[in-house]
Amino acid sequence: MQTIHISTMSGKLKGLRSISTNTLTNPYCIKQSACGDNDNICTKCYSVNMLSTFRKNTAPALQRNSDLLASRLLTDREIPFINERIFRYDAHGELINDTHLANLVKIAQLNEGCTFALWTKRNDLIAKYFKDNAKPANLVLIYSNPKIDRVMAKPPKHFDRTFNNVSKGSAVEQNCTGQKCMDCQLCYTVGGTDTIVEAVK
Repeated sequence: MQTIHISTMSGKLKGLRSISTNTLTNPYCIKQSACGDNDNICTKCYSVNMLSTFRKNTAPALQRNSDLLASRLLTDREIPFINERIFRYDAHGELINDTHLANLVKIAQLNEGCTFALWTKRNDLIAKYFKDNAKPANLVLIYSNPKIDRVMAKPPKHFDRTFNNVSKGSAVEQNCTGQKCMDCQLCYTVGGTDTIVEAVK
């Protein structure tokens, strides 16, 4: 039986684990990364760079996740047990389709003791799915604003907060300033601020 690959993160995300997918084969990511708009954060995608170069060996495992999570709804037996207090969805990749989203929701539902955070630009999939489905209390939805230097203060419907990027040297106040996520956990907290702002790396 094929199982979901869980990644152990490094760098800023050290101490966290994640279920991610392959950015390099996601049609949405491919289109956004190549769009040519300098104010689109996707054109500066860290994941495309990493999976194309020094993290190339990770791509096959992430592709297996892409294939498994986006193809069908997983059975309860296929849902991994997550023995963490907080957990990251899609440290690499983006939502592929509504089946992918439904599987991430199911993982959260069957792991009530853990808080899951999902960053996504796919408001279309979120709006469609949660129109008819309840959002688990342990799932934090973060709208990843694609536009640099256009801070969104109010999250779209169903989202808990927004994540925004501003240019280096911007006068806009930033509350994501390079510390390790495990030391901050602002994004993973249910309630609290609606707006996260970070300078483009």
